[in-house]
Amino acid sequence: MLWIRLLACLFLSSSTAQMPPIGIIDFYGLHNLSENQARQALKIKEGDSVPASLDDAVKELRALPGVEHVHLSLGCCDSNGKSTLYIGIEEKGFPALRFRPAPKKNVLLPDDVVEAGRDFLNAIEQAVLSGDAAEDESQGHALTHYPAARAIQEQYIKFAARDLKQLRDVLHNSNNAEHRAVAAQVIAYTKNKQAVVSDLVAAIKDPDDTVRNNAMRALGVMAQAQTEGKLKIRIPWSPFVEMLNSSVWKDRNKSSLTLMRLTQKRDPVLLAQLRDRALESLVEMARWKDKGHAGASLYILGRIAGISDKEIFEAFDKNNREAIINAATKRAGKKP
Repeated sequence: MLWIRLLACLFLSSSTAQMPPIGIIDFYGLHNLSENQARQALKIKEGDSVPASLDDAVKELRALPGVEHVHLSLGCCDSNGKSTLYIGIEEKGFPALRFRPAPKKNVLLPDDVVEAGRDFLNAIEQAVLSGDAAEDESQGHALTHYPAARAIQEQYIKFAARDLKQLRDVLHNSNNAEHRAVAAQVIAYTKNKQAVVSDLVAAIKDPDDTVRNNAMRALGVMAQAQTEGKLKIRIPWSPFVEMLNSSVWKDRNKSSLTLMRLTQKRDPVLLAQLRDRALESLVEMARWKDKGHAGASLYILGRIAGISDKEIFEAFDKNNREAIINAATKRAGKKP
């Protein structure tokens, strides 16, 4: 369900034209700046219609003292069918993630692969709108129940077998971000998943957030198949832990979903790394107003605290998030 909610945000937020009013506004990455200051500068409130452009909002937020960068992510929809607006703030003097420079090689994918990638965006949007975006991840790649989307994903299997060398070259070296993003999607459908893990991990540092999103999404699906015992594969977790501190919403959301899967076995080294390197970000995300978007982080915090998944679910279901947050921060020796 969490993956489906994310798909809705990814594919229905490309245009503001017919989006419903804003139901949720959440900030993250704040340090010296207060949320009240940021809300006053934003001049957009819950209940407002989605503006035709968010450029003015970015400009106002950038003018606040100490603000280095602003990342706005508009999505649809929350549990009440309203739009969501997530605002990541980078403040001067605080660590910020930096990605690799954009590649410069003039190498592209075959036309049929690019066309399939574009068709898939349309098909998965229709799948979400029709409520038929459930998927089978047992093979380590996603196969959506919605027939039009699944047919394209089955093409991906053929493309991955036919064009693996070219997919790798494009993913690492192409100066075309769209082609890199499609490559990150298609390469995951290769038969030997372990052989492309390093390629997808490298793509997590791509300067384009859609490329990063597709790479993390692919690895997250592999992680689920691994957790269920259907796929023997090694996926490094450190890149995902780092992404939890990103000021880009898609980075935080996708990495938390993948780490929710990777922490199911409660590896103590992974949980210690999460506690030491990303606790503050996890707490921010666990307090996001939309339960669907907060859930992955809450589960991770519960596991850091040593709480059973059953107890985490009960707290999540009753919206008693602070109990989990307090337990995790207490375990880490920090204030909630």
